[in-house]
Amino acid sequence: MFTGIVEAVGQVATLTPRGNDLRMSVVSDELDMADVKPGDSIAINGVCLTVIELQRLGFDVDVSTETLACTTIGDLAAGASVNLEKALLPTTRLGGHLVSGHVDAVAVVSDCHDDGRSRRIAIEVPGELSRYLADKGSVCVDGVSLTVNEVRGNRFSVNIVPHTQQQTIIAQYHPGTRVNIEVDIIARYIERLLNGGDNTSGIDRDLLRRTGFDSA
Repeated sequence: MFTGIVEAVGQVATLTPRGNDLRMSVVSDELDMADVKPGDSIAINGVCLTVIELQRLGFDVDVSTETLACTTIGDLAAGASVNLEKALLPTTRLGGHLVSGHVDAVAVVSDCHDDGRSRRIAIEVPGELSRYLADKGSVCVDGVSLTVNEVRGNRFSVNIVPHTQQQTIIAQYHPGTRVNIEVDIIARYIERLLNGGDNTSGIDRDLLRRTGFDSA
């Protein structure tokens, strides 16, 4: 699990094809690697990947065909900048929101413009994801925990404050940029409860009435 608070920006050093998938090396002189060992998880642009080998200034990960198909990792080239966050600890401050590192979809930046000292960015998501987005709710974009300003159809907007612009790759966004999206995990669990899942009858008006929560 992660918090969506980016710890460092790194660079892709190499991308080495291994059959249909690949091995990626990432370097960063900003990320504290002192407590990282092979087998640990690091989020790269919001994608949870497993460290398989440590290097002097970075680490290697294997990227599966599934990850290449469902995220923007396959768009990266050597020299590309990426957001990095180590997995959270029980003592970590949860400054963002709970992020699993499991990308729901790739979305596209549709608009960027200045908004005071901030940068306002609009992002279009696949239609099926829009129901998980809510005004003032949380969303993870390329591993960055952000607050949704507003939702209109399958488009939502966020404001990027100067600190976030300086500490992440979001300052590089422009219309057409593809980004990894992970919706709020709580929204997914609520939907499952409301729909009944596989083993329950779900939450409906009759249940609320019987348990005293609906007097209408």
